[in-house]
Formats: sequence, C-alpha cells, structure tokens
Amino acid sequence: MNALLILLVAAVILVIGYVCYGGWLAKQWGVDPKRPTPAHELEDGVDYVPAPPYVVLGHHFSSIAGAGPINGPIQAAVFGWVPVLLWVLIGGIFFGAMHDFGSLFASLRHKGQTLAVVVAENIDNTAKKLFCIFAYLTLLLVVAAFASIVANTFAVSATAAAASNLANEQTAMISIIFIGVAVVYGVLTRGRNIPGPVNIVTAIILIIIMVAIGYNLPLMGISLALDYNTWMIILGVYILIASVAPVWILLQPRDYLSSYLLYGMIILAVIGIVGASLMGAASNLQIPAFTGFVATNAAFDASTGQALVDEAGKAITNKAAASGFLFPALFITIACGAISGFHSLVASGTTSKQLDKESQAQPIGYGGMLIECLLAVISLCAVGFVWSKYAAGGYASPTAVFADGLSQMLACIPGLADVQGLAYALLILAVSAFCLTSLDTATRLARYMFQELWTPVDTKPEDLTGVRKVMANPYVATIITVVIGVFLGMTGYTIIWPLFGAANQLLAALALLAVAAWLGNAGRNNKMFFVPMAFMLAATLTSLGITFYQKMLLIMKGGDIFAPAVQAILAVLLFVLAVVLAVKGVKTIVATVKRNAA
Repeated sequence: MNALLILLVAAVILVIGYVCYGGWLAKQWGVDPKRPTPAHELEDGVDYVPAPPYVVLGHHFSSIAGAGPINGPIQAAVFGWVPVLLWVLIGGIFFGAMHDFGSLFASLRHKGQTLAVVVAENIDNTAKKLFCIFAYLTLLLVVAAFASIVANTFAVSATAAAASNLANEQTAMISIIFIGVAVVYGVLTRGRNIPGPVNIVTAIILIIIMVAIGYNLPLMGISLALDYNTWMIILGVYILIASVAPVWILLQPRDYLSSYLLYGMIILAVIGIVGASLMGAASNLQIPAFTGFVATNAAFDASTGQALVDEAGKAITNKAAASGFLFPALFITIACGAISGFHSLVASGTTSKQLDKESQAQPIGYGGMLIECLLAVISLCAVGFVWSKYAAGGYASPTAVFADGLSQMLACIPGLADVQGLAYALLILAVSAFCLTSLDTATRLARYMFQELWTPVDTKPEDLTGVRKVMANPYVATIITVVIGVFLGMTGYTIIWPLFGAANQLLAALALLAVAAWLGNAGRNNKMFFVPMAFMLAATLTSLGITFYQKMLLIMKGGDIFAPAVQAILAVLLFVLAVVLAVKGVKTIVATVKRNAA
C-alpha cells in the first residue's frame, strides 16, 4: 500500500463524485437558490439564525465528524485496506453524502424541522412517534458516550502517568479557552458584515493563540486538575446552557473556530503522508490488501501471522480492532467515514436552521460528508504506517493509532524529527474538539426530538396545553436529556454501547426511507435511494440478528447474564422497530410510485 497514491486517488474520486453525482442530485431534486430558507423565514435569534456558508460548514463538519471517521476505518483495518477504502469511497459518494444532502434538503423544505416531521407528513404519525423515540434514545447514548470521552480526555487521575495527566490538563485548558473566546467572538461579530477573508484569517490567528496559551499554562502550573466525575458534572452544566443558548452566541462561533483546528489537523496529516511517502517511509506499507471475510481482534505478529499471548499464555486482544464477518461488520463499524444516521439528525436539526441559501445544501451537506471521507482515508494511511504495532495490540484505542501514525509520518520529514510529541498532542486535542462539538450538538438535537415527540403534527408549540406544554418546553426537554445522559455516562452506558453501531446505521436507513418517501410524494426522482436504503436495512438487521444469537449463547452458558440479556432484548426491540418503520415507509413509496405512474 502506497499512502500517497491512496490519498491522491481518493481525493480525485471524491472531487469527481461531488461535481458529477452531487450536482446531478441537486438537479434531480430541484434545489432552488432563489427560494427563501427557514433561517430567513423563521428567524428567531435562537435556533433559526442565517450564517455565512463557511460558518455553517464549520458547525456541520465539526458536529458530524466526532471520532467516527477516525475510529471506524482503524478498527475495520483488520479486514485489509482494500475493503475499507472501497466502502469509504463508494459508501461516501453514493450512500453517506446523498443521505446527508437529502436530509438537509428535506428539512429545508419542511420549515427547518427534523426528519421526524418529514416522517409524519409523508408516512404517518405513528411512524413519526416511533422515529422520535428511536432517535431520542440514540442521541441519549451519544450524549452519554461523548460526555464520558471528553471527561476522560480532561480528567486527572492519581493512577495515571504524570505525562498523561499533563496532556489532559492541556486539552482541558485549551477547550475552556475555546469556549470563552467563542462567546466573545460571537458577541463582537453579531450583526456585523465582516468580509469572509478577514473572518477566516482572524479565526486562524485566534486558534494559534488559544492553543499556544492553553498548551503552556499547565506547564506554568496553571491548570484545572479535576477528576472524571467532577468533569462529568461540569460538562453536564455546560451542555445544559449550550443547548438552549442562541446559536449565534456559542454554537456558531465555537464550531466555526473549532473547524479550523480540524482543518489544520487534516492539513497536518496530509503533510505527514506526503512527506513520509517522498522519504520512502510510506511508499510500501505492510498492511495487507485483504485478510479474509472473517476477522478477529486477537493480536498477532504482522510478519509471521502468529497469534500473540501474554506471560500467562492468554491471547492478547487488539483493543483498536473490530471483529466478525465482513458483512455486516465492515458496514456497521465504518459509519461516519461512509454513512452515519447521526448526520441526518445534525443536517435536519441544526444545520438546516442556519442555511442562508438553498444552493448551499450541496457544498455543506454533500461536501461536508466527502471531507469526512477524506479524513477516513487519512486514518487508513495512519494505521497502515504503524501496522506492526497495531496488529500486535500495542494501542489502547483507535485515537492513539491515529495520532501515533501521523505524528511518526511527520517525524520522517527532515527537520521535523523533534515535533513528534507536539504533533501527537495536537492531534489528540483535535479529536477531543470533535467530540466536544458533537456533544453539545447532540444535546440540542435530543432537545428538538423530545419536543417534537410531544408536539402533534400541525400544532404550534404555543398552542399546546397540559402535560404536552410542559414536556415540550425547551428547558424541561433539555434538563431531562442532560440528567439522563450524564447519569448514563457516569454509570452504565457501556452495557448498551455495543448496540450503538447498529442503531446508528439503522437510523441512516430510516433517514433514507423518509427522504425517499418525501421526494416521491413531491413528484421528484427518488430511485437513487432504493439500493442504499435496502443495503443499510439488510446490514443492520443482520447485525442485530447476529448480536441476538451471540448474546443468547452467553445467556445459556450461565454466570453474569445481566449485560447479555439487556443487549439481547434491545436487539429484538430495534429489529422489530426497523421492520415496522420499513414496512410503513415501503408501502408509502410503492403507493407513490403507482400514483405517479397513473
């Protein structure tokens, strides 16, 4: 595997996909640049706030990325680089980017409301309620997981190494400075027509200053040395405020500023890949093209293929690798780098309420996903560079693989040998920024979904009465979401986390179904959705079936059966939910096809 060749070929294919397929979709769906967007029609200064396209792209990309395009390809690399690359490119162009673009466009044509409203108006109200419940529970899991991830990257532990604690203190300090500066930036730029180039240069300068200050303050003894639980509570208070605050005061400026840190990470990674390849260090990576249709997460010697064991003779587990059958494991593991249901919630939840022009839906929705695909390819190059250590189970997480691989590549460039440690720290920081952005966006999205669950179709929030009025209140919805999410993050979300991958991809299948139903009802071409929709349903239902079978085997063995039992029950519930919604959606699409043909 030649890292530079893989990167260049992937970049060219993604650009062609954007211009050709993305452009074709925009024409097929009837994107109208002159049509007023909900951000203008319903502007309220809180959720509906029009913003320049580069600001909205910053929010959208920061929110959808999370750690997904990094973790997924690295975990799935155990199948070989060819299946990973093919799924990222084919899935990204024909599945994921269309899914994100379609979700965003459908929301724009439904007053900037979430896909739950699209489901209600184009399938039925029962389907809407089921979709709301499913999406809300999925978002609760995202809030719990990302709060836990961020708290772990901030927390100081008495049992951790001093270097690890210092890195966490630096990450926490930089993140706090980011939030404070974002609020000031949002206030100072509000209502001012600042030229784009000036805004961009200012943002880059601010990022450099913030990172420099936040990185060095702990070295000077100025830091926040707090434990995990304390950070979880602080994060709970933060997302409580962030998810109800006007988007212009925190969400827009913070995500906009963070996006340049993320763009910088991608540029840094590309420099490392190009440099290491030109120096001959990444021109023939050891990672195999294809390892087989079944993979395990057992560590092995990359040169001999021999399984590795510890001193007690027990097999070593590769904590950064996936396992299972190629189908469906590959397509569940690589989500954000190819297609992810969470993206549909971001696109239809927050992004659609900020879009200035309808024509911007393609570069932000379709283009934002392809940037993520490029990041997934970069992650593949990173794991390929450190394949021997990865195969031997030498990493505790995919994030560590990503940071170590790219920092080693940078160190191959003459004159940059001493920057490996700094590059590693900055890459970890960027991943943490992804997670923090996704955390408060997920909380706001969960609030939207909870409110829509209690709001009947064609009923305005101000017309609600009784319990519905109380539960649909944005502050009540947010408090309930934050309390449950933080509680799960501090206790037992890991019990149900193994099902998140299938739930997330099931959400993607249902989003494709909803958009296809709407386009059909609108008399537009929706046939491009049929294959991706059927494929994702097949992959997720197969995954849930395998999960149920495996958990039942564990239950029959006896012992501690609580976790397997919970996972088996949830797998069945998700399976039934998917089938019910799929049947309803397919009936709607078939009826529409017959009606249009008549």
